[in-house]
Amino acid sequence: MDWYLECSDCGARAEPDGTPGVCAACGRPLLVRYPDRIHPMTERAELRRRSSMWRFRSFMPLAPGEEPVSLGEGDTPLLALPRLAARFGLPVMLLKDEASNPTGSFKARGLSAAITRATLAGVDRFVVPTAGNAGVASAAYAARAGASVRVYAPRTTPPTILAQITTFGGDLVLLDGHIGDCGKASREFAAETGAMDLSTLREPYRIEGKKTLGLEIAMALGWKLPDVIIYPTGGGTGLIGMWKAFVELTAAGWITDPMPRFYSVQSTGCAPIVRAFESGAEVATPWQEPWTIASGLRVPGPLGDKLMLRILRESGGGAVAVDDARMQELSRLGAATEGIDFAPEGGASLAAAAELVASGGISAADRVVLFNTGAGVLYR
Repeated sequence: MDWYLECSDCGARAEPDGTPGVCAACGRPLLVRYPDRIHPMTERAELRRRSSMWRFRSFMPLAPGEEPVSLGEGDTPLLALPRLAARFGLPVMLLKDEASNPTGSFKARGLSAAITRATLAGVDRFVVPTAGNAGVASAAYAARAGASVRVYAPRTTPPTILAQITTFGGDLVLLDGHIGDCGKASREFAAETGAMDLSTLREPYRIEGKKTLGLEIAMALGWKLPDVIIYPTGGGTGLIGMWKAFVELTAAGWITDPMPRFYSVQSTGCAPIVRAFESGAEVATPWQEPWTIASGLRVPGPLGDKLMLRILRESGGGAVAVDDARMQELSRLGAATEGIDFAPEGGASLAAAAELVASGGISAADRVVLFNTGAGVLYR
């Protein structure tokens, strides 16, 4: 393999063989590094002739001759929101709409990459804790790979999402509590059975799948970067992945723009990153009794907290919390105004954009990209 793994915190190196987890030295997430890969401009010109997120395979953890476990994920639209932008006082506001992914959310990207690497290493049994959409994607990609997956989900997960998990063959176990409780059960199951734990940031390759969000945005904008990215943040792999994508594109010489300002948006019912950012803390204290209708934001103690906070601060961005009523209001407004089926997390992005304009965090000079991370119909 022409890559290695590096701890996002202490810098310790690890080999990518087998099924790597977190850093053995400090327990923080590992990041994939590709020291010897070269990306000529001729390759950049060829990308539009390819399809799916795997068009970027030279930036991905694939060796020559390897094929990914794929359902055609990626290539989601970057849509202009002209009426909403005018309402918010912005000339340009763009939406990366992830609802068109095979399993209805951005989770398809990360799970495609994670299950690809694991199955190439011989894994055929997985376990994952989920707030909803990751369970659907895990079940679908495990089925695609001919593998099995145990899925632990909170009993309060939207019923449409739970039905999809079982439709794709997932072994669904419902628990009282939140995703943190499901994570504990997942790790126990992995220890007992040898199943690979696909938990967010407890293996390094889901980030590589989410990285393609940033690669696609850069390509769609003619290898330019937006000024602001507003990202609904639960576990945070997408935020970390986009930051990593822009760093790697800069190193390749494909882009020269400065890093966008990253803004994390969470629910007032579960906002550990917002609280840590506002207090100046380097790590987030787990949120007690988390609750929000946006199940993807109901992550009380994200493992990537330290890395996310560093990205927010170094990029000159910030963190915003919005309440459930406001995200529902903006989800409905977005659907009626732009014809897009906003999930609650997408409504949270809209609500955060409105709040940042009002507070002066973003201005009319900024080109803003926000996210609808999944289909609203899954929550009904």
